[in-house]
Order: sequence, then C-alpha cells, then structure tokens
Amino acid sequence: MADTIQLSRRSFIVGTGAAGLTIGILAACSPGGGETEPPIANGPPPPEVNAWVHIGVDDVVTIRIARSEMGQGTLTGLAQMVAEELECDWDKVVTEYPTPGENLARDRVWGDFSTGGSRGIRMSHDYVREGGAVARMMLVQAAANRWAVPVEECSALNSVITHTPTGDTVRYGEVAAEAAALEPPADVPLKDPSDWKLIGKSVNRLDTPGKVTGKQLYTADIVLDGMLNASVRAAPMRGGTLGSFDASAIADMPGVQSVVQVDDTAVAVVADTWWQANQALQALPIEWQPGEGSDYSSSAFEAELEAGLTTTGQTFPGNMAGDVETAFAGAAQTIEASYTVPHQNHACMEPMVAIAVWTPERCEVWCPTQNGESALAATAEAAGLPIEQCDVHKQLLGGGFGRKGAADYVTQAVLIAKQMPGTPIKLLWSREEDMQHGFYHPTTKARCEGALDADGNLLGLKIRLSGQSILSGLMPQALMNGMDPYVFQGLLPSGLDPRAEDQTLKYTFPALKVDHAMRNPPVRPGFWRGVNANQNAIYLECFMDELAHAAGRDPLEFRLAHLQDSPKLAAVLTAAAEGSGWGNEDGLSRGLSCFYSFGSYTAACAEVTVDEDGKLKMHRIVAATDPGYGVNPQQIDAQVAGSFVYGLSAMLHQEVTFENGEAQETNFHTYPSLTINEMPDVETIVMPSGGFWGGVGEPTIAVAPPAVLNAIFAATGKRMRHLPLKDQALR
Repeated sequence: MADTIQLSRRSFIVGTGAAGLTIGILAACSPGGGETEPPIANGPPPPEVNAWVHIGVDDVVTIRIARSEMGQGTLTGLAQMVAEELECDWDKVVTEYPTPGENLARDRVWGDFSTGGSRGIRMSHDYVREGGAVARMMLVQAAANRWAVPVEECSALNSVITHTPTGDTVRYGEVAAEAAALEPPADVPLKDPSDWKLIGKSVNRLDTPGKVTGKQLYTADIVLDGMLNASVRAAPMRGGTLGSFDASAIADMPGVQSVVQVDDTAVAVVADTWWQANQALQALPIEWQPGEGSDYSSSAFEAELEAGLTTTGQTFPGNMAGDVETAFAGAAQTIEASYTVPHQNHACMEPMVAIAVWTPERCEVWCPTQNGESALAATAEAAGLPIEQCDVHKQLLGGGFGRKGAADYVTQAVLIAKQMPGTPIKLLWSREEDMQHGFYHPTTKARCEGALDADGNLLGLKIRLSGQSILSGLMPQALMNGMDPYVFQGLLPSGLDPRAEDQTLKYTFPALKVDHAMRNPPVRPGFWRGVNANQNAIYLECFMDELAHAAGRDPLEFRLAHLQDSPKLAAVLTAAAEGSGWGNEDGLSRGLSCFYSFGSYTAACAEVTVDEDGKLKMHRIVAATDPGYGVNPQQIDAQVAGSFVYGLSAMLHQEVTFENGEAQETNFHTYPSLTINEMPDVETIVMPSGGFWGGVGEPTIAVAPPAVLNAIFAATGKRMRHLPLKDQALR
C-alpha cells in the first residue's frame, strides 16, 4: 500500500497563499516521492540557481520538470538533458513539478506544460538544456568569484568545480546560494552532441524505485485531513442530461454526507469513503433526459461510413500528386480493398481522479494531467475565481495516452468542492464511468485503390478516408478551410504546413490522391495514443502489401522501390527485415510495415504462426526506429514494447460500440488488453541518425498492427481488413 499524505485542512487553508503550497507539501507530492526525495529541513529551501535547478548544501540537485510523466519516461529524459549541461552528479538528482500557477506568475518561465503528441522531449530539448547550461555557468562564476580568479580558469564536472591552475575544488552545494544571486548569462552555448556523456546513455529511471517499493504517490493515494470522497455519474447516453434524482432514498446509507448536482448532466454522492459513495450512487434513483445523439448506434453509423467511401460530394483533399485518373485509365490491373478501425477507449489503468479544495478566496487541485495549464484554466473557470487565486499540483499519471489532456474530471471535482467550502473532495471515477465517458479514438474506414502496369509497377494510388474528424469535435477553430489535417497523419505532403511536417508521407508514387469524406457521429473524439497515424499506417501498409503480392513482387523490395527519396525510412525498414531474418524458411510467417509520424522513422517485422484451428501466435516483432537523437536507449526500448502492447490490444480485442447512445463495453471483461501469453517478444533496434528530434511512444505504435496483419496473410492467404480481429476467423 502506498504511503498517504496527512495534511491538516486548517493548515492548508492558512498556509497556502498566492505563491501556492509550502515547500514541504510540494516535496511530498512531487514525482519520485519517498526515498528518492531530498530531506526537507526546517530551514529555508535549497537555493534556486535558476528556474530549472535547485541545489542543496548536501549537493542534492532538484530538477524541475514541466512536462507530465505517465510511464513514458519523459521525466527521466528531461532530467538527463538538464543534468548533461549542468555537469552534475547524476546519483544525486531528484525531480519535482513546478505548478502551472507558478509558471503563470513567472511569465511561463518553464514554457509549455502540455505533454502529448510525443512532444515531451522533442519540443523542449533546447530550452531545458539551456536551463542546465545557465545554471552551470552561474555556479562556475560563483566559484571563480570566491577564489578571485578568471572564470576561464575554472571547469565543472560531476557537481565539483575545479580551478585548473591550483587544483582547488568546491562542491556545487557550497556555492549554490552565491550562484543564485548572480545575473544569468545572456550567451549560453550548448554542448555539441559529440560531447554528450549522459544524453544517449541508458540510465535507470528516476521514478522506478518509488514504484517498486510502493512509496510512489498517485492522486488516489493522497489523503488530506477531513477529506471526503465522491463518485459521479453523468448521463450515460450521448447528449443526455440530468432530469431528477431522489437524494432522500440514500440519505441513511453508511457514510453518505451529501448528494450534489454537478452540472446539467451529472450527479455525485459525497461520502466518508469512495466505496460508500459509489454504493450509494448505484442505489440513487436517477431519471435521465435523452438529447441529440441519444439514439446513436454504431451499427447504423456503419452505413454512413460506407457511403463516404464512394461519395462524389464534398471531400477534403489531403495529398494530391500526378495525374491519378490517367494512371488508372492505363493500368493493366487495378487492386481495391477497404479497411475499418472502430472507436476505442484510452482505458488508462488509473481512472479519472482529482482532489479539489475550494474556498471563496482560493481553489487548489491535485490531479494527474497531461496539460497542467489547461487543468488550471478549467479549475479557475469552475471555481469562479481569478486564475491567480487557483493552482494545480500535478501528480504522476497512472497512464494517460491522450485522455488526461482533457480536464472534464477536474471541472467536476471543483464543482463538487465548491458546494462544500473548505472541505477537500477526492473525486474518483468508477471504471464504468471511465468507459462510458471517454474521448474516443475516431472511427474511420478507408478505400484503397492501386493501378499496376503489366510489369507490376505501381502507376497510381488512391486512398479515400471516411469518418470522424478530431478537430471538428474538439477544436473546430483549428480546421484549415474545413479540412482536418490530423485525419491525414502520415499521409500528408511536405510543405503543406510547418506544424504538420512531422506527419508527412515518405513514399514516392507516380500519381496519388488522398482525400477525406467527413462523417462525424455524436461521440466526442480524442487524441488516442498515436491518433490517426495508427489507422493510416494500417491502411497504407496493409495495402502496400496487397499491391506487392498482386504485382508478384517481394513486399520488402516493393516498398524499397518507393522509398528511394527517403533513405532514413528505407534504413529502418531494412534493419527490421534483416533483424527478423526476412526470407528465411523456418516455419514462421513474416509481415512488414514502415511509417513516418511524429518526426520519427519506424518499421517492424512480425513473426507469427496460425494453426489449423485459426489460433494466432505472435512469436516476435523486430522493430527499428530512428528518432534522430535517442536520449535514453533503454527507455526507447521499453516505449516500443509498451506501445506494441497498446496497438496490438486494439488490433486483437478492443472496440467501443454504442446502442441508444450508450457505450456497450463497460469494463476490462468486455474491453480486454493483451495478456502476457499473447504478447510477442519485442526486439528493438535504435538507430539515431542525429540532426533532428523525433518522438518515440506514438510513432512506434503504428507499425506493429499492420506488420502482424501482413504476417497473418503470409501464414493463411487471408486478408484481415477490419478491426478488431476478436470475432473473426483467421482461416
């Protein structure tokens, strides 16, 4: 059982002012809690050399991390980057989160708090390294001032500053306070990658010891003095609202303190324990009012998706090249195939959870969030207070996958707490509530057509996407003349938009047409790990396999023929194929895939067998990835394997279906994850070629499913084009 935080409500209200929590509370709630935390003395906190670096007299270096840690290793990777430039003793590094309220008060000195799109490292590497370099230069200058020597005669290494001519040394902790008083330097050169000693090294993760020992705190572990617990239920059907409820029916149930209407869609029960709250909520008589979308059915929507594949009405162009119609008119043969990917839930192991304390003067929230600034804005809006009178204290996430970039659960916690001033309220969603009210992976279909000449050369390719737009549902203001560029992830042309250069198509085709028929159901979409890159990789890579076989050509050779303008993608594809033994006659069937997304080049070769009864065995997947720079190769390897669990779970088992507007899958018995006996061995080849910063956790997820699907065809001769596979015969 993880340790809990015991905090007096009175001391919280008295001790929290405009600057946020006291140092003791911050330390207790920071990442890597327990044994990995520096000792908190009764005296002043360790000097802040700059916003990123605090150093104690014991030489413990506290690196402040703005991005969120949800198991992907960003916390350790960012700390490595700061420590690289700081030249500190890695064994004395710990981390903590600054709050978004602090960030706001200090003119966003920590930059962006959002963590998603595999951007945690690749979009902050420059300024976090600069933070470490600035702190090092200030420490060295402080030592030079103490010795009254030129700073050029001093150097830093392993948290020790040396005066080269005399050999005199001083530890970081001895001069940290003096360094903190200096003006930061304006010119901050960063190390050349060839000089890196810590970046690129497989160091142990900083958050592992606390997780192994059970000392790591998650939001559900935090207990504030006088805290009550809440369970919430929102209208189960799309578009539904709260009609009425009878609080008197559960007033005498054990532990029940209050029944509150959260908003026009939800009601919550507040009790001494969460179990009591949830049991009472299940017994609470509630009447729901249906609304627009309450009659939504997945099976009925299939017809709309299917119609979008052939519509001649409005479509949005994503990538056009050459003369497609002429290519098809002159083809010796044409190939056509359609594919389907359903709605899917993020299904984080940690359901939505937040703790809120509201008073007329201030509101504080503890929660796992992928976007601290968004959570702060939601807190202020729900609290009805100026944003300067609110703050959010991020905790490590028990999974995020894009779901915890939204702040709906934070809003609910604050709205409940607002009705019970001064009382800490912990809101925890049930698994059923989590499944019912997600931001679901968009459902789409694809119709792919290829034109081949008599020699098996590809003349032209058409891909019609039909389905949901994420931006239409979440950020319609970001649409580009009505077009959603996210729909085309991995299929976009270069030069369309600088923000989309990390999602471009790397194959070269003589003629190409990719477009989208937008079909939006009344189901809110979400940025599910990898977003549209996942299904687009399936559509493209499975169809490339179909084209290769129709042309009578080797699938590896066929792909490489269209990757002559992308040597990096060709390199990872070749490495994965060779690592698996492509072409071996060893009783295993193999399938390939490769894809570029989130700024990284990825490929996979899957090895499978399918027995006579149609039972699939995934033996091994060899993956290759080029993210440009690899901060922590061990963590990249773990990320690849973890992403494959996620992607293969979706391929085999996972879909969310709706009837009468309600999600039919309610828990892991109807929405299962991959079991350990189903999981293949994963071998990762990390090939950082340098010169760019790509992602890891999302680009790799895309290549596993199409590689396995292509391997199934190699084993059985049967194409599996509709996901998930759970109810389909493989033979």
